[in-house]
Amino acid sequence: MSQAWTWRPLSELFEIGAGKTMSAAARSGANKVPFLRTSNVLWNRLDLSVVDEMAIAPHELPDKLVESGDLLVCEGGEIGRAAIWDGSIAPMAFQNHLHRLRSKRGDIDPRFYVYFLQSAFTQLGIFDGAGNKTTIPNLSSSRLMALEVPHPPLKEQQAIAEVLSTLHDAISLQRETISTSEELKRATTSGLFRRGVKGELPQGSEIGPIPETWQVVTLGSLGKIGNGSTPKRSNAGYWSGGTFPWLNSAKVYDRDIKAGEQFVTRTALAECHLPTVEPGAVLMAITGQGKTLGNVAVLRTPATISQHLAYIQADPDRIDPDFLRGYLETQYEALRQVASGGGSTKGALTCAFLKTLPVPLPELTEQRNIVAVLRSLDQKIALHRDKLALVEELYHALLLKIMTGAILADDLVLPPRDTAGSAA
Repeated sequence: MSQAWTWRPLSELFEIGAGKTMSAAARSGANKVPFLRTSNVLWNRLDLSVVDEMAIAPHELPDKLVESGDLLVCEGGEIGRAAIWDGSIAPMAFQNHLHRLRSKRGDIDPRFYVYFLQSAFTQLGIFDGAGNKTTIPNLSSSRLMALEVPHPPLKEQQAIAEVLSTLHDAISLQRETISTSEELKRATTSGLFRRGVKGELPQGSEIGPIPETWQVVTLGSLGKIGNGSTPKRSNAGYWSGGTFPWLNSAKVYDRDIKAGEQFVTRTALAECHLPTVEPGAVLMAITGQGKTLGNVAVLRTPATISQHLAYIQADPDRIDPDFLRGYLETQYEALRQVASGGGSTKGALTCAFLKTLPVPLPELTEQRNIVAVLRSLDQKIALHRDKLALVEELYHALLLKIMTGAILADDLVLPPRDTAGSAA
């Protein structure tokens, strides 16, 4: 840590307030106000997309609400996660698992302490052991009050906060751009599967409106469908020195699978009834309760697969694998509903079901035109994800260097502010 900084207990700088318990009575009572939970508090930002409401007695209002500039610090879960309340909704109550930190002094920039807490809890480990030793680790108010934190001069706090805020705003912008691009892709995809690239009139079908020149066929009629298995890990002959890619269900997140991380031997291929799946196959995760089930990817290299994946080795002269992936991605929620429809706690799809799944089938040239449109949108999204990763890497590297004193406030140079439209 920077040796030039003065360190003080957090309680000397901030008043620490406690929140309210969300009881059944509080959910149903009158005089409701918005209510912040730990799930609303992310590192350096608040997610207000979903905000609960709770009833709160008038006499509790002064002590149980947040004001602009207050810090909110998570007691449990990802301990220390902190963000600043900007007063965009008023009044606002907060959960008992959140600590409210309110400045006691005039020489405090709350933003600096949000950044410090992030570095301290995620990079430096200087608060290891600060949480209470219970079955659910938590950061009590007494432990939080006793934490030693730096107290640089106000101008230094402000300079650090300005630079880190600039990077954090760039991160937020890239996230918003990605979200907008993904929404554009969803809308474009919906339109393409409804009216095609030629803007045809839609016709009714068992899968909903499709262009009037398209057909609907079963997935099984387009090629072979099957799944794989997992050779015994205890048999070294199946894994040791293996050279043939073996894929598990997590690989579907690649969308384009160009290589494997795990490999089996030729012995395993021969003895464990493992399919040899050729490039161009579409793979689908068919089990699981998380987000994996229903995701699809196109295989670009020969491989074999686990029992948690199904492969669709379709005739490339009838359907383009990227077109098929594009359509199946629109069916993600519907496929998950089918998987959970049997009431089983372990949701799953079956190859027998996939063989009967209806899919649209335009002529091949139109499929490829649709793929070209979707690919351009995917490339745009990938570009912004790369930019996001780059800015996040820069932010975390700079955060660490500042908080360890490797970079001093005097070394920080702020970019010029955009003054367009301001008064001369």
